[in-house]
Amino acid sequence: MPRSFENHPQRFALANELHARPFQTMTGPGRVVHLAFKQPKGAADRKPDDDRAHLISFLDRHGAAHPAPGASHYSSDFGRFRLTWERHTEFVAYTLYEAGPTDGLFRGELLEHFPDEWLALAPGQVIAATELEILQVQSADEELQQGLPAPLLREFSMESLAVASVLEGKAIALGDFRIHENGLTRFAIAPLSGDLGPRRIGRLTQRLIELETYRTMAMLALPIARNTAKRLNEIERELTELTALVARQTDGEPESQILSTLTEIAAELEALSASTAFRFGAGRAYEALVQQRIAALREARLAGRQQFSEFMTRRFDPAMRTCQAVQGRLSDLSIRAGRIAELLRTRVDVAVQAQNQKLLESMDRRADLQLRLQETVEGFSVVAISYYSVSLAGYVMAPLAAITGLSKETLTALVAIPVLAIVWTFVRRLRRRITGK
Repeated sequence: MPRSFENHPQRFALANELHARPFQTMTGPGRVVHLAFKQPKGAADRKPDDDRAHLISFLDRHGAAHPAPGASHYSSDFGRFRLTWERHTEFVAYTLYEAGPTDGLFRGELLEHFPDEWLALAPGQVIAATELEILQVQSADEELQQGLPAPLLREFSMESLAVASVLEGKAIALGDFRIHENGLTRFAIAPLSGDLGPRRIGRLTQRLIELETYRTMAMLALPIARNTAKRLNEIERELTELTALVARQTDGEPESQILSTLTEIAAELEALSASTAFRFGAGRAYEALVQQRIAALREARLAGRQQFSEFMTRRFDPAMRTCQAVQGRLSDLSIRAGRIAELLRTRVDVAVQAQNQKLLESMDRRADLQLRLQETVEGFSVVAISYYSVSLAGYVMAPLAAITGLSKETLTALVAIPVLAIVWTFVRRLRRRITGK
């Protein structure tokens, strides 16, 4: 190995991740059984060791080699059948392929290799179970090219049967997307061209199985969307009532109570958005994968029957549109709750401004009253100060009465007017210095 590659194990792991593909070579006739396990909750955060331990328990039953540490793909030939194991983000898939003719269609013999006790220990529940028959027909088979044989059609539900000529008319694909008595969904492939090699048959088989698996995973969002839609209907009515209360501007319900209710609704909307974001996002991703797998079939109409794309348009797309509509409503209601809160804040601000205006008017009236009281008190203060000043001056000027020949009362009367003028002038100057008026 070149020295530059020695310390890059992650490079090889990523390369194997990109190139690992099941069903690379598959010859017909044969049959395939595919099981996908998913944990009910927290599937994306599950422990990889649990998936590997379940695989190793299956391999030990048949004495097969264990996968490499950290591997997310594994494939092995057990003689009678071949196994392919894949670990995906939310689920882990087991696929068994058995070659050779069989006595009848869709007998489910491969399920015998999945014992009940092993299934009971699976790290999750079976979310998708598919069986697929690879038929052996001649390219000149008029019955298949012009129509479909009755024995084959009896194995499917005619109500939901999808049939298409695929791969430029070199094969016919059938599927009804219905769970049958054995718990499996059925598909069939009939190669019509001799130059349709085993690799192309393998890729076609993989596309059909992935189509069903990804469709099932995408549909997991529908029950959540329905439950969320019911609650959103109630929230929408509550928001309508709150909007009416805010718009009426009545005093019947205080703003604090409206704000408390609105806060609870906004918090619930955020919780709903957080709890459904992953499932809705995963649903969109799986939906895109379903559409890609259908496009890869390059299907054409056969015998006037509905194609896989038509089935998805009628049965699958409305469910996905429902999920998208609920997610859109959830976002719109969150925005609407924010607008109502803004409207309520505007109403509260206007009310506060009106209260402040009344308070300022009241303060102006009180200030005017205080000013008048101050002027009144100022007059009394001048009189009081003047009285005590004149009395004091009378005592000071009493000895002058004998010298001037005037009585004490006369001297006091002569001093009263100047003292009164002086006190009044002093009080006026002091008030101007304090009030600026």
